[in-house]
Amino acid sequence: MSQISEYFRSIFFPNLGITLRNIGDHINIGSFEVRFYGIIIMIGFLLAYVLVTNEAKRTKQNPEMYLDFILILIIPAILGARLYYILFRLDQYIVQGDVGATLKAMLNIRGGGLAIYGGIIAGVITAVIFCKVRKVSFVLMADTATFGILIGQILGRFGNFFNREAFGAYTNSKMAMAIPLDYYRSDGNLDYLERTGVITQKMLDNVVNIDGMDCITVHPTFLYESLWNLLLLVFLFIYRKHKKFKGEFALIYVGGYGLGRFIIEGLRSDSLMIGNTGIKVSQALALVCFVTAVVLLVINYVRCARKGWPSVEMSGDTETEVEPGGETTPDETEVEADADQKAGRQGSDDYTEK
Repeated sequence: MSQISEYFRSIFFPNLGITLRNIGDHINIGSFEVRFYGIIIMIGFLLAYVLVTNEAKRTKQNPEMYLDFILILIIPAILGARLYYILFRLDQYIVQGDVGATLKAMLNIRGGGLAIYGGIIAGVITAVIFCKVRKVSFVLMADTATFGILIGQILGRFGNFFNREAFGAYTNSKMAMAIPLDYYRSDGNLDYLERTGVITQKMLDNVVNIDGMDCITVHPTFLYESLWNLLLLVFLFIYRKHKKFKGEFALIYVGGYGLGRFIIEGLRSDSLMIGNTGIKVSQALALVCFVTAVVLLVINYVRCARKGWPSVEMSGDTETEVEPGGETTPDETEVEADADQKAGRQGSDDYTEK
């Protein structure tokens, strides 16, 4: 990106009166180019570790287990996110007659091209295997990991900001973000973005001139999603002492994120599509996540109400439901039965969430 003039690296929020100058997308260490996208992902993993281990300590779990899991997770999560993205854009990466160039294009993630759903799917598969081997509750780990997933997503979207990608359709609203067309023209990507519909005709028909530069004005959907995830994280921090059943945090995340992603994805112009159906992959999956999570939450809340809203008691690496008055009950409100959980109980310290 060094060939792009600093003049074209500006990003504007004209209706808010905000101008950001010389916003690059990488730093150079010697002759090696390090993308901010990758740096942000690594910072996300580090902050995820901090939040997850904090939650593990709060609930009397072994925080070192989560360090082991995060170290194991890094490669599968990135590969899953990349593979998911590539599967829906194969034509962008296949170089006819050149397997080496094709593989090189597929493996080059420094410029972006990661899909969060692919990372989450890979993470779930990795977590299931990890929990089976360690003989711990997958549901409990999912609740705890939710805090880390959210902080990773909050930060990760800013990688899209530096890459000037994952933006939405044309808008002249208060939140409109203006990007100089010469930024993409200098990078050699303008024709491709126009051809694939990422930069739409409506954007080109409504170009505005700011500081002598023709700019498209679009929805900053990266920011919308980041703020939505921040709200979810704040809610979980406020609510976490009132946990009603195992798997509740994970379901709140799945439902909440699904709702926000469904709405925000509808604004984007670069969505992955299901073949030629015109249906956006992420929007369809978000709707499934939202509906499934809401159904499971309602089922479990009804069960809790029938039992007088029991609390959840921690003992080592397991959770036990406790009815009002202190009497323990069977694990009827656990979202997913975990046959290995009993074998994995450790420690005797008690922690009660009310």
